[in-house]
Amino acid sequence: MSMEAAAAREPWLLLLLPSCCASTLAYSCLAGAVLILVYFYAPSWGVRRVPGPPALPVVGHLPLLAAHGPDVFGVLAKKYGPIFRFHLGRQPLVIVAEPELCKEVGIRQFKSIANRSLPAPIAGSPLHQKGLFFTRDGRWSAMRNTIISLYQPSHLAGLIPTMMSCIQRATDAIAAAEEERGDVDFSDLSLKLATDVIGQAAFGVDFGLTAAAAAPHADAEGGEAAEFIREHVHSTTSLKMDLSGSLSIVLGLIAPALQEPARRLLSRVVATADWRIARTNERLRARVEAIVARRESDREARRAQRDFLSAILNARDGSDKMRALLTPDYVGALTYEHLLAGSATTSFTLSSAVYLVAGHPDVEAKLLAEVDRFGPRDAVPSADDLEHKFPYLDQVITNPPKTISLGNWDKQNTMLCNFAGH
Repeated sequence: MSMEAAAAREPWLLLLLPSCCASTLAYSCLAGAVLILVYFYAPSWGVRRVPGPPALPVVGHLPLLAAHGPDVFGVLAKKYGPIFRFHLGRQPLVIVAEPELCKEVGIRQFKSIANRSLPAPIAGSPLHQKGLFFTRDGRWSAMRNTIISLYQPSHLAGLIPTMMSCIQRATDAIAAAEEERGDVDFSDLSLKLATDVIGQAAFGVDFGLTAAAAAPHADAEGGEAAEFIREHVHSTTSLKMDLSGSLSIVLGLIAPALQEPARRLLSRVVATADWRIARTNERLRARVEAIVARRESDREARRAQRDFLSAILNARDGSDKMRALLTPDYVGALTYEHLLAGSATTSFTLSSAVYLVAGHPDVEAKLLAEVDRFGPRDAVPSADDLEHKFPYLDQVITNPPKTISLGNWDKQNTMLCNFAGH
């Protein structure tokens, strides 16, 4: 029997319809509100007893991060202690801000907290995801065991001549800048120096950023350096962990389930931030893959080279198992990761050291005296010299990261763990 027929026979049913519809709507709204609350607050339940500032609904502590930058972590550590909560949207982070506790997390409980969580800005870039930082579980262990020998002192010592050539060019650039302008933007120069060193050590490519502007690049890879660096800078500056990022990144911080659908949609909408990021990441990925393909095809030449890319491709040739592990996309991501992780942190450390030393003449005099004692200006130190003959310089270089925040290490536990009573 239809509703109309029932209403015709029993007119009183018409009086119940509005109340039934209202009840259904009320229950639906209530159920939706409960689901939203569970979605946004379920991740916080497990760390509810960890101290921290009150979090705003949906956005968490993102406004604090946007307003104060990384300095906010130092302020919160003074107020709430060495372990406190910080909410990136719906995702709570447990911040560890004490050296001994960091050792506990990173060394003693390493097996329990081995993986890194995937930040919202990285989620849309396969080139960033396939490096060692964000690879997970068994593949991470296999890749780490394969490349760890490339960070041994014996291998790194062989890269000193490469570093010295870049340092000499940077010295010449300082002298030229003093003659032309009188002032030197050391922050910019240190970034170019770090990028040049990593370009040769990781890719075996001379980016030539510290060279004279008119100096031509010698090979095809170097000829693409300027465009490659521009795309690299655009890609890294788009990795923002606050509300100033692209719409899909903001959604990833607030409602991660919506990030991927939004990114796929917005990357097809011309002139949006996600569209520009997608285009840049795709061009960057293509350039890295082209460099890997050229180096892989020239097997004889790379046998004599010491850069990371050649060494990893040589290791890949060893067995079918290695070829299955180190596919070209993972090789490219591992190599590019050096540029991503090393250039900014190295240049910031150098710039901060120069800034701090400039404010302490006594430290500057002691530092210069130690360097002058080593020998004439054209003397090239060996790895053993760097380790044993410059103790004061080593203290100066390692001091800035202790006084200025360089960022944080975001790791994810794979099993229930307990430390410092939490």
